Amino acid sequence: MDKLPRLPFADWIDTFLDWLTMSYGGAFDHVANFVESTVGGIVTGLAVVPPVVLTIILSLLAWWMSKRSIAIFTFIGFLFIDYLGFWNAMLDTLALVITAVVISIVIGVPLGVWASQKELVRKIILPILDFMQTMPAFVYLLPAIFFFNIGVVPGVVASVIFSMPPTIRLTILGIQQVPGDIVEATEAFGSTTWQRLSKVQLPLAAPTIMTGINQSIMLALSMVVIASMVGAPGLGEEVYRAVTQLKTGVGVEAGVAIVILAMALDRISQNIGARKKERNA
Repeated sequence: MDKLPRLPFADWIDTFLDWLTMSYGGAFDHVANFVESTVGGIVTGLAVVPPVVLTIILSLLAWWMSKRSIAIFTFIGFLFIDYLGFWNAMLDTLALVITAVVISIVIGVPLGVWASQKELVRKIILPILDFMQTMPAFVYLLPAIFFFNIGVVPGVVASVIFSMPPTIRLTILGIQQVPGDIVEATEAFGSTTWQRLSKVQLPLAAPTIMTGINQSIMLALSMVVIASMVGAPGLGEEVYRAVTQLKTGVGVEAGVAIVILAMALDRISQNIGARKKERNA
């Protein structure tokens, strides 16, 4: 029995990518320049401050945004990263994560709000989010390299695609979980859609949205090692180099530095909402 002819799906994808590059190459160059300048600016700004001083500033920020125990952990953990000799690599990773998460928030929260208000938009977005979350992370590197070459830009782009779905999903969920009687009361008082969103739904959904942002931070951090395979600098590059050179000790040290950074960012973002509630009480 003859086999059915294979559909040239891969060829279609390659042709589509070629068309995008030919038609919108200038737009991709602008995106690359923006991402590179943003990451470089963050790294330069952080590198100006001495490690000890920056550690104290970040610890005080953690105390203000969350609680004292998190501040103490941040202080000890960042000093330990500096002691291991990975301070500059940590700054590169932190800049990559901050850039990816900010872009995810700027794009993801408005999309989530839009989808929460329009059922048709929600039906279109949710399958796309399923696709984004189930596609292997390595696959995102291929079109990112195709459009932006090797370096930090494809790492940031892949991190944005990989980390954005939780922000969108939990923004939708948080707004939909606002009690219906509260929404009806705002409508009875003649509030517009924007007033209802800005003064009632978004404030009440803020803890759920912060959970989504927290998950986006963790997913962006999980991409740092994968992004290092396409030239993104940072702690992931140290891990990748240790793996290729079979330097177990260096790999473990860089991995510990990633864990400390991840735990600090995770605990701070988790406690922001709780801290605000305590202040308002």
